[in-house]
Amino acid sequence: MPTITTKDGVDIFYKDWGSGQPIVFSHGWPLSADDWDTQMLFFVARGYRVIAHDRRGHGRSSQVSDGHDMDHYADDLAAVTAHLDLKNAIHVGHSTGGGEVVHYIARHGESRVAKAAILSAVPPLMVQTVANPGGLPKSVFDGLQAQLAASRTQFYRDLPAGPFYGYNRPGAKPSDAVIHNWWRQGMMGGAKAHYDGIVAFSQTDFTEDLKKINVPVLVMHGDDDQIVPYADSAPLSAKLLKNGTLKTYKGFPHGMPTTHAETINADLLAFFKG
Repeated sequence: MPTITTKDGVDIFYKDWGSGQPIVFSHGWPLSADDWDTQMLFFVARGYRVIAHDRRGHGRSSQVSDGHDMDHYADDLAAVTAHLDLKNAIHVGHSTGGGEVVHYIARHGESRVAKAAILSAVPPLMVQTVANPGGLPKSVFDGLQAQLAASRTQFYRDLPAGPFYGYNRPGAKPSDAVIHNWWRQGMMGGAKAHYDGIVAFSQTDFTEDLKKINVPVLVMHGDDDQIVPYADSAPLSAKLLKNGTLKTYKGFPHGMPTTHAETINADLLAFFKG
């Protein structure tokens, strides 16, 4: 399996297919690079080089005890891009991966970056604070940690079967295969990384990161996202970006890259070529 070893000794697994302009995919919590399979197959068939890594503690990367925070996530992504010597790359991040992409560009600069797209992404800040009154109360995220600690396997069944893909909405048609694939990816990773990752994705404030970014960024979000509520995320991020474009999807759930792959892929392709 192709891996790189970070400065602090963590093995990061990655996939690297095709040739052409690179697209680098950053996955959501608590999943893996496999969550991008549909997108990677679509774009490699259209002449792009597609790369996706498993975040530390996730998927096939090392299940380390520490470093489950946005600084390490961004540095690990930078290590992958440097190892592969990627230039003129497009970065695509879903959910927590959207935060990773934003923090990576702000922290490591734009010399290797052409564009970015963030989908159902956690920035600017998920948790409720005095400065962010529209955020979710910290108790919501404490509850997620409690459920993970009590029975990760049950929690990882309930989340995709319900709000993640909008399968709890009237008239929804849940896919057992999609639910099981989410569970499979989640259970591949480490419980400690996932437990700590809840703090990373909910309490990191990306406001200043967003302000630093100059490259074009497409902000894509469904207005029926039950995981990262729309009103306190995408419109605010798009406003903070110097060159941001907001694309809102009526009725789409958090997991829209999977449930609505055809629409999402077409819109990403148009943005990449634009």
